[in-house]
Amino acid sequence: QVRLVESGGGSVQAGGSLRLSCAASGFTYSRYCMAWFRQAPGTEREAVAAIVGYGVARYANSVNGRFTISKDAAKNTLYLQMNSLKPEDTAMYYCAATPGLSLRFEGNEYNYWGQGTQVTVSS
Repeated sequence: QVRLVESGGGSVQAGGSLRLSCAASGFTYSRYCMAWFRQAPGTEREAVAAIVGYGVARYANSVNGRFTISKDAAKNTLYLQMNSLKPEDTAMYYCAATPGLSLRFEGNEYNYWGQGTQVTVSS
């Protein structure tokens, strides 16, 4: 049974940093594309970053240069390091996974989702 559990969210001031973690279980981690999505109240879910294989990654323009996605295969854990946070980064952040080694950036391409972790950035 595939399970994704996010942690690391919280409240920070603008300019601060947070690191989100996603503990994955129930599937062959290395054979999946994994990603972080976010959704703020009243907005559509959007992809933040995705990673596949040995570290091929893609970022949303709004976070490129500030966020870094990575994974630790030994721990079956996905990370999102978020620096220089802005109030507009405030959202629920979700970890997602889908089988295959092509890089996907659309929510409907992902089969498995975590419950989410809240990130709030104050000005």
